[in-house]
Parts: sequence; structure tokens; C-alpha cells
Amino acid sequence: MGGTVRRPGSDEGWRVRGRQWTARRRAGRRPAAGCVGVAVVLGLGGVPAAQAASGAEAAGGYAFAEDARRIEGAASTADAAELVPGRIYRSTLPASGKVHYRLELDSTTNTYVSATAAPPAGRDTSVIDGVRISVQDGDGRSCDSGTATFGAGGSPHPVAAWAGREISPRRPLCRDAGTYYVTVARTDPDGKNSSPTPWDIELITVSEPALEEPGPTEAPKEWNSASPRPATGDPERRPGGAGFADATSIGQGVWRDDIRPGQTLFYKVPVDWGQQLHATAELGSSSSAGGGYVAAALDLDLYNPVRGHVEDVGVGYDGGQKSRSLAPLPPVAHVNRHAAGGQVAAMRFAGFHYLVAHLSPEVADDFGDGPVPLTLRIRLSGEAQDGPGYAGRPVPSDVFTVTGEDRETAAQGGGTPDDDAAYRALAAGGIGTGSALLVGLGVWTLVARRRARP
Repeated sequence: MGGTVRRPGSDEGWRVRGRQWTARRRAGRRPAAGCVGVAVVLGLGGVPAAQAASGAEAAGGYAFAEDARRIEGAASTADAAELVPGRIYRSTLPASGKVHYRLELDSTTNTYVSATAAPPAGRDTSVIDGVRISVQDGDGRSCDSGTATFGAGGSPHPVAAWAGREISPRRPLCRDAGTYYVTVARTDPDGKNSSPTPWDIELITVSEPALEEPGPTEAPKEWNSASPRPATGDPERRPGGAGFADATSIGQGVWRDDIRPGQTLFYKVPVDWGQQLHATAELGSSSSAGGGYVAAALDLDLYNPVRGHVEDVGVGYDGGQKSRSLAPLPPVAHVNRHAAGGQVAAMRFAGFHYLVAHLSPEVADDFGDGPVPLTLRIRLSGEAQDGPGYAGRPVPSDVFTVTGEDRETAAQGGGTPDDDAAYRALAAGGIGTGSALLVGLGVWTLVARRRARP
């Protein structure tokens, strides 16, 4: 489940939070009441409002979930604060030492915890640095652990590691109900080769119920492992988000954005039970007259719906167009968790899967600090199937489901379908500036009210 990553709230559901973030990005980040209409009008001009907002958020670093609760990690398990499934937390990770949190678990539910580390921008870091997370029982026995490092590029950027308590025949420990502990630390414990600055971290906890009837205990031995032809066609502009909660929704197709050295972009793809995800990242040619080669220019990482790392691929860059694809992955299935390989085992949930693209600051040394064209080619194969038959509901309740609205939103690449239609109607109206201010305010208010509903 966990393992080492090789690298070159409430029960309302995270989809609602993601859409709220998208709405704010489309209208500008947290606009003042008197400026809402202006933000909408500017979005109708040469530069889309969402694109401008994306750059502003990326320049400010990782976009934490707006409803993330502040929580302090304890130096001792005796003082550990509880992590409640379905909530998102923001905490601090010191340069050295461990911080502890607490879980109260029953004897039937699987529970997963993910920690996203958001180090400050710069280059003063180590290739071995990153974040480590583990789950232990009351006797200090390890239930699971995972790590995520910056890898060969050594470029500090958001990385997420996951671990959990799983009720499984393969895991004889940690089955009892009781108190468990989550420990988070940096992977460079001495911090001698990295910045001594503490990092902000985002923590999520997800619970998964048992099955109504016992299922197979072996992963599928055969599945289509051939790499399909990457998606083709005219790319559509889709500015990436600046965090998991801010990720831009995309589906099958070709999607285009610009990424600057040191920047990290977040996208999410709805992948249903029985579907296979194929993704290719392509860096476009540079207009800079500089030369050189950056071996670990772009990292593209795939995370599952609980922000568990699945796969990654690195793209080298010499100023000409370069592309790489993620290794073939099996169709999403509950039984994948029984696979020996971590990549296959991580494809155990339906729901939003996250693509995180990071461009190394070293690209600026050879090609300038201007943006580099980034294209994502997404292909989904296989028919959507029914879920595995849970005996209860996960928390958040919609984390392992894909709806028709999710697919429609992904095809449009952003907010909810109704909201996108409202913005398109406003753009096509040919209205004057004064009217645009009033209509823009009305549209924004309507969207906000619609999204405030449970």
C-alpha cells in the first residue's frame, strides 16, 4: 500500500470543495464584493480569468484546501490530536524529529492517511529529502508506511506519501479496534543537506468499509498491459491548479497549459471501476536561444483518490519537444490491492485520480524563466462497471464514486456544467461593460448559491 515513491473536513465530499475552489479561480482568487464583476469581464478578454488565477496561486506556493483545519503535531504519542476521516488538516513538519497524530479505529474498516508536504520554493534541498508517514498500533508495531522524496532532480515541490490500517489476510497485525498513531517525518532526518525551514503539510484521512460478501484474495493475473496510442487532436487550454483541492478536472482528450520552472500543476481525472487510465506528458519546444539538457526537467506523478502515489515518469528536456508516458496500469478494481507490486495495488479505488506535473527550476538556467508549453494526453479505456459492493459508505461518502456530472465536468475541464454554461452565455452576450459588471455579479452570486447547497 505505502512504500517508497520513486521520483525523477466533513463528509460533504471533496468534489464540492474542488468545485468551490474552481469557482474562485474562475472569478479571481477571493475577489472583493465590489470587484467581482470586473474579474468576470477581464476573464472574457484576451486572458481567461482562470488562467491568470492559476499563475497567481502557483507563485504563492501550494494551494491548501480552504476548509483545512489547523492541527498541531505532537512530539509524543501521548499528546497526539485525533485525525477524523473526511476532514482535511493543515499542520507543520519540523526540519528534524517526528510529529504524531491519533486515529480511533474499529475492527472492520480500512483507513488511509496521506500527508502532502509543501516545502518552500528554492533549490536548497537534498535528493533524498521528502516526507515519510507510518501508521502504528498501541504497541508500536507498524501497520504500514510510505515515503515520497524529491528524487534525482532534487527540486523542492509538493509530494505526498500514504499509509494505512488495512483489514486483510495479508496483514495479520493491526486488526483490532482501538487507538492507532500516525507518525510523519522528513526523509532526511538530520536535515544537513536541506533547508532547516519547517514545512507546511496537508493531511487527509479516508475510511473504506468492508465488502458485503468476501471477495477474491488474489489480484488479476492478466490484464491489457499494452500501451495505447496517445490521445490526438487539437489541445484545449486548461490551466492547472496549485494543489489537490484546487486540481482542474480533465477527461479523455488533449489538454494544454504553460508551466514555469519551479511550478507544480495539479489535474484530476475521474476513473471509474473497470477503467484504465493512460497519460502522456509532452513538453513543447522552447523559443529560447539557450542550449543544454536537463535530465530531470519534468516530473509527472499519478496519485489515487486517497492521494496515494501510483506511478511517475520523468521527462528530459533539451529545448525541443519531448514526451513520456506513464507505464501501463491495470483497470481500477478492488482486488488490485492484493497485488505484490505497489503500482498495481494502488489502483484499488474508483474516483478522481490526480496528475501532478512539476518543472524543475534548472530549466531556467538553460532556457530562461519563461513558461514551457505542457500538453497532457489522456485516454480512458474500458467500460465503467459497478462497484465492489461495500457493506457501508466510505468517508467522505463520494470519494470512490464517479458520477455523470463528474464526467461532464471533466470533459469541460473545470467547474460544474451549469456554471460553465452560465459563463459561456455571459461571454457570448456582447454586452457593454456596465451591464457586464451587473450581469457578472449576478452570475457569480447564482453560482455561489448553487455551490453552497449540500
